[in-house]
Amino acid sequence: MSTWDLLSAHACFGGEQRFHRHASAVIGLPMRFGLYLPPQALAGEAVPLLVYLAGLTCTEETFAIKAGAQRLAAQLGLALLTPDTSPRGANAPGEADAWDFGVGAGFYLDATQAPWATHWRMESYLVRELLPQVWAGAPVREGATGLFGHSMGGHGALTLALRHPGVFTSLSAFAPICAPMLCPWGVKAFSGYLGDDRSTWAAHDASALMASQTRAPYPQGILVDQGLADKFLAEQLHPEAFEAACAAVGQPLSLRRHAGYDHGYYFIASLVDDHLRHHARQLGVVG
Repeated sequence: MSTWDLLSAHACFGGEQRFHRHASAVIGLPMRFGLYLPPQALAGEAVPLLVYLAGLTCTEETFAIKAGAQRLAAQLGLALLTPDTSPRGANAPGEADAWDFGVGAGFYLDATQAPWATHWRMESYLVRELLPQVWAGAPVREGATGLFGHSMGGHGALTLALRHPGVFTSLSAFAPICAPMLCPWGVKAFSGYLGDDRSTWAAHDASALMASQTRAPYPQGILVDQGLADKFLAEQLHPEAFEAACAAVGQPLSLRRHAGYDHGYYFIASLVDDHLRHHARQLGVVG
């Protein structure tokens, strides 16, 4: 971990919540991430790693501060990695006022269009740079890595897990953008980052990716939770599209719809323990 600057460290349920900064060769800018090490890891045990991808306007701190996941992660012996959502400080035209799912928010893909292609490479950053560094530099097990996320990060979790088979063992999401080709957020982001050729978009759409599978990629099952009081549900999220794609390829999916819950972190905090247990079971943890 010598290449990571330690920004802060906080004792938390017998473990330690750390926040780091490092120079990213892929992004070309400094990037930040959070890493929770449970007490088992601090004692020298290599533990499973659970990666959480956050949504629009969030940072590496949001989930760590708001979700309350560390208590159960400490009991189960799960490390939690929380990357930042996007490059920052590139001073690209329009970046400062672009946090409306146009451009600016990372969207967990590699942009191909100017001016974004230089720095907006979140997919390569996560899969080819940050994860290998964490596997090599932290007391975690590379072969026991789970992935989950919320909203834009739920889109990222579903798409990256499908685009990189074998990297992640378990998968779940909170209120993910399931069919970005069909929603205003996705159309705006894809147009900005990938260009107007829609034939390139399906490779970053979770429902289209799932529909293209020849067999169930996660046979132990995927967990998705969706609040029915979510104001973005009808226009932006389209969980029914992902549900149909899973059914078509025989992918086990637990899509749970919850009356009264909205899109925010009260929803995530209410259900995060279920997600940690879902991942723990598939990562070989008894708890």
